Amino acid sequence: MTESIPATHRGLIPHLVCDPCSEAIEFYKKAFDAEERFRLPDPGSGKIMHCDLVIGEASFFVADDFPEHCGGKSSSPKGLGGTPVSLHRYVEDCDAAIAKAEAAGATIKMPATDMFWGDRYGVVVDPFGHNWSFATPQRSLSKDEIYEGMKAMREG
Repeated sequence: MTESIPATHRGLIPHLVCDPCSEAIEFYKKAFDAEERFRLPDPGSGKIMHCDLVIGEASFFVADDFPEHCGGKSSSPKGLGGTPVSLHRYVEDCDAAIAKAEAAGATIKMPATDMFWGDRYGVVVDPFGHNWSFATPQRSLSKDEIYEGMKAMREG
């Protein structure tokens, strides 16, 4: 009997449209140490219909943009002119993660900064238009302390 939901695919799985996907797969391997589990190329075009990647214990899927199957419209951040979505990762060293992503071809959107909620936090945009945020916890704060920090930031 087949397991209904594989243990490796429980929880929320981001599915990114990347143009071109084959380059994105290599970028994610280099920038984020992603491991490839499975790749399914389209036999006609060679474009990637599905690729299963994992970073740490988190799976994510990537595919090429197929506007011909989406009413002629692009689904990639490049084709849409950006994205409001960020993929967030807690890491041991936020600055090192951002530097590694930048060295692999990402653009820094927000440099690593000590934030009012207690994390060191920064954001990069990968070469395919997807936002990746990184955080390293530095201080444990209560909800009240976080609220007061936000209030002070807004007032300052």
